[in-house]
Amino acid sequence: MKQTSVTTNAPCWVELGTDDPPAARTFYTELFGWRPDGGVRPEAEGYTQMFLGDAPAAAVTPRYAPQQPTAWTVAFAVADAEVTAAKIKAAGGKVIKEPGDVLDHGRFSVAADPSGAVFILWQARRFKGAGVFNEPGSLGWVELATRDAADARAFYPQVFGWSVAPSEHYTQWGLDGRDFGGMLEMDDRYPPHVPPHWLPYFAVADADNTVSRAVAMGGEVLVPVVSMQGGRRIAVLRDPQGAAFGIYRDAAEG
Repeated sequence: MKQTSVTTNAPCWVELGTDDPPAARTFYTELFGWRPDGGVRPEAEGYTQMFLGDAPAAAVTPRYAPQQPTAWTVAFAVADAEVTAAKIKAAGGKVIKEPGDVLDHGRFSVAADPSGAVFILWQARRFKGAGVFNEPGSLGWVELATRDAADARAFYPQVFGWSVAPSEHYTQWGLDGRDFGGMLEMDDRYPPHVPPHWLPYFAVADADNTVSRAVAMGGEVLVPVVSMQGGRRIAVLRDPQGAAFGIYRDAAEG
């Protein structure tokens, strides 16, 4: 089963931190059919929600610190940010930003697993997270790339209660019968300077067409379109500002 709504301890949101938010908004609007929130709110410090139809799908933000990479960051919904932050520390991870309020929207924290892969905790109040999943133009899968798969298989179930379905080449993460993500162990195909990270995958109606359009707009292909077992077609791209992301199309979708 696929994730279709925000679920506690599962992915709930993705944010892109970039040096050129206007260019990023244009790129993803053209690629996925998003539209930026038209409201101008000085207190948001450049944070822009992107909508797919009437549903919030993602956000584009400036980089808020010199050490912050140009990258997508995955957020996981939690019932209590403080409790989850304590679990992260106990399991060997690091809390980079302690939980704090984001206006009346919810509570936010930034953390990293023992290998250094960064993610966000989101304790919802007024804002729940994405309003659409697994539809063309929306988040449908998240993937951890790490050099220590064994530690990750211990860490994430301890923190979030995930199920783990390992195979020879891939591990799938799940919750309540729904698989929402996976894990790849980084090998020599990854340059040494590339850190462990979470990568979002967005659903598309046509993987090949999406790749062609991304390249025409200045994007780069990191992993060409490939067919997986079961008929899913995936690719990994880099946007013109340097942020990597994945796309996929399920066999049942054409």
